[in-house]
Parts: sequence; structure tokens; C-alpha cells
Amino acid sequence: MADPARAAKMADRIKVVVAQALERRVKDPRLGFVTITDARVTNDLQHATVYYTVFGTDEEQDGTRKALESAKGILRAEVGRNITARLTPTLEFVPDEIPVNASHLEELLRTAKAKDAEVAAMAEGAAFAGGEDPYRKPGDEDEDESARGPRPE
Repeated sequence: MADPARAAKMADRIKVVVAQALERRVKDPRLGFVTITDARVTNDLQHATVYYTVFGTDEEQDGTRKALESAKGILRAEVGRNITARLTPTLEFVPDEIPVNASHLEELLRTAKAKDAEVAAMAEGAAFAGGEDPYRKPGDEDEDESARGPRPE
């Protein structure tokens, strides 16, 4: 079992090698605007998961996925030539969901900000129901002590 620091270094190197190979070696017309965002290597250095994003329609994204699957052998050979490991890890390409999740979070934050502005606008002209400070102070004498009943001990 390799140490995690070596696996992380190898993952970074694989990310760079795959990105360069996609730019220079793979000439598939289905390959759209693909960006390699991350790579992860298992601790035994046998398997690498490469995360990518694609800008375009669903058909273009599907075409890019198929192009990456068909170019997996070429990309693995490039990785084997450019890393210093006894065995070349297998490559698995996974679409990166971070941009989708980020846009969803941005939409939620926009909605929350709009709701906050709506609440602030409603609170602008509002008055307190029972006064500004509904809590009794130690000096307030507006209620008789006997009306409250016996004190618990």
C-alpha cells in the first residue's frame, strides 16, 4: 500500500497528463469543450478516477463521454509514459457535478436573499406587539407579588 501523499502527487500528475493528451493526441470530433477538473488515485495506485466538465448541450456532453471512453486506451498509454510507477493505473472518467451543485447553491442563496429583503421590507413599518422590551426588569412594580402565587423553593 502506497502512502496517501504519493497517491495525491500521482493524481495531480495524471490530471495534467490527461489534459495535455486530450489537447494534443486525441482528435475525436465528439470531444467538446472538456475540462479535467480533478483526479483521484486509490492508495494502491491501481485505479484513477478522472473528473471532467463539459460545456454544451446534453447531446454534446453525451458525445464527449463516449469520446473519452473510446480514447481511454490512448490516454492510459500516455499516463504510463509520463508517470514513474511500476503499474499504470486504470482510468475511469466521471462527469464532475460540482458546477451543477454550485449553480444550485447560488440559486438557493439568491432566493434566500430575496426572502430576507422581503422580510426586512415588512419589518420596516411594523410595531412591537407588547412593547419594545416584553421582559420585566427587577425594578418594575406593575404586578403585585401575591398575585403570582407562592414561590417554589
